[in-house]
Amino acid sequence: MTISASDNASIKFDTLVRSLGRKWLVVHAALSFAFIYLPILILVIYSFNASRFNAVWRGFTFDWYRGLLQVDSQLTANVTDARIWDALQNSLLVAVISTLLATIFGTAIALALERFRFPGRVLIDTLLFLPIVIPEITMGISLLVFFSLVFRLIENITGIRITFGLPTIIIGHVAFNISFVAITVRARLAELDPALEEAALDLGANEWKTLSKVILPLIAPAIFSGALLAFTLSLDDFVVTFFTAGVGATTLPLFVYGMIKFSVTPAINAISTLMLLASLLLVIPALMVGTKDLR
Repeated sequence: MTISASDNASIKFDTLVRSLGRKWLVVHAALSFAFIYLPILILVIYSFNASRFNAVWRGFTFDWYRGLLQVDSQLTANVTDARIWDALQNSLLVAVISTLLATIFGTAIALALERFRFPGRVLIDTLLFLPIVIPEITMGISLLVFFSLVFRLIENITGIRITFGLPTIIIGHVAFNISFVAITVRARLAELDPALEEAALDLGANEWKTLSKVILPLIAPAIFSGALLAFTLSLDDFVVTFFTAGVGATTLPLFVYGMIKFSVTPAINAISTLMLLASLLLVIPALMVGTKDLR
């Protein structure tokens, strides 16, 4: 078969377009990753800056990290001192309790939606996604209004005055963490062979023993993955915490925000870098477990 000159030119043009397209995709991906991760990289680099001011690089130092670990040092006396550890303790307390509650409730909701048929199931299934899709500031404001109304009602009825604090932060974090746990666990339940449960029931196990001896061990990786995800989200959350926190209930993200009001120092960069590292250490195992679970 003879290829004409026009066909040859068309083939060369298509080859050139495909080559340029592949190169553009590489450039586009590189620019996208740079746009996302370059600011984070700069923050990490400037957390080792010897200068007190972010705009001026004065050399490499670990002093800001050492200062964070020595709360009584002269270096951190005016910036962080013991308040940062109080904020960290509040963050860990909120994250642990809210993760525990969200994991229990989220797993129970996932089991109910995946294994049972009942009136309102579709509505609950739809509402489950709302905390994920609605803007976080909307959720924070709605929780603020809800708590204010409930506290006022309780005060009018009982005369007891209740204020915002760590319990309200925990409830707020449970409210949005339940959805992430439930969706993660439900994805695993959807892939679980129902014949395993039927076999356990045929062999004489009751429903509770089937749940504890068959279903829960099989979905344990998904529960663990959902719990790690919930813990990470709770540890890093700022918006919902901002609207539900009270006096003396400052978490680490709120503390960092308060420091930024005065100036952005390498100490803030060091705190942010440690939070980033903690988040990665939690998210990576969750992703690894989740990926392994889906295979």
